[in-house]
Amino acid sequence: MIEQASPVVAAADGALPLFVELPFKWNYVESIIYVSLYVSLTAVLVSTLVSLPIAMLVGFSEFPGKGFLVALINTGMGFPSVVVGLIVLFAVSNQGPFGSLDLLFTTEAMILSQIVLAAPVITGVSLAAVTGVEDGVRDAAYAMGGTRLDVALVTIKEARYGIVTGILAGLGRAISEVGSVLIVGGNIARADGTSVTRTLTTAIQLEARQGRFELAMILGAVLVALVLLINGLVLRLGGSRI
Repeated sequence: MIEQASPVVAAADGALPLFVELPFKWNYVESIIYVSLYVSLTAVLVSTLVSLPIAMLVGFSEFPGKGFLVALINTGMGFPSVVVGLIVLFAVSNQGPFGSLDLLFTTEAMILSQIVLAAPVITGVSLAAVTGVEDGVRDAAYAMGGTRLDVALVTIKEARYGIVTGILAGLGRAISEVGSVLIVGGNIARADGTSVTRTLTTAIQLEARQGRFELAMILGAVLVALVLLINGLVLRLGGSRI
């Protein structure tokens, strides 16, 4: 666990201290940030690669059961995270279908749970953005001799802001998740304080429960700063390069 360090005064001739050691190790905070970003960004990347083709296919096609599929996607956007955690826990446990992979209490299991949470959000918002593109845009692309791939790319370009919004929404749900990652990840840290499966959200919960409110507030500020930074970068890229 975290070692409580006493203040260190490095001063001469009664001058002010040059520095004061904080009551925690920075490698603890850095490892938590790394695990949080690794798990959330990987989950969102995989979710985006799966969700965009599904949104394009559902948006462009008419088939029996399409309304049910759309309703299922919309339901998944608000699916309780603890239920997702339980489902993934059963899947990766020793008796589950993926038990032989030994994924329980690993970052891979956490990524899997966040994929299940983020994918419906990205799919639903992207689907709304794709279907919101005017039919005239697609008709013009077809009239100019475009293939289905060309029409899809034109549609994505027109719907880029909605798609970026969906990715941001999925990232926001993933990086702020507590319940499912706590169930499948276990909130584990090594003896030296470095995180194994401890994320910013689960660490905040633990530190606040143990009365280390200063560290909990620092971790909370880091979480808010990361979300604001990622949102700003993605919005900038989405507005200028997509």
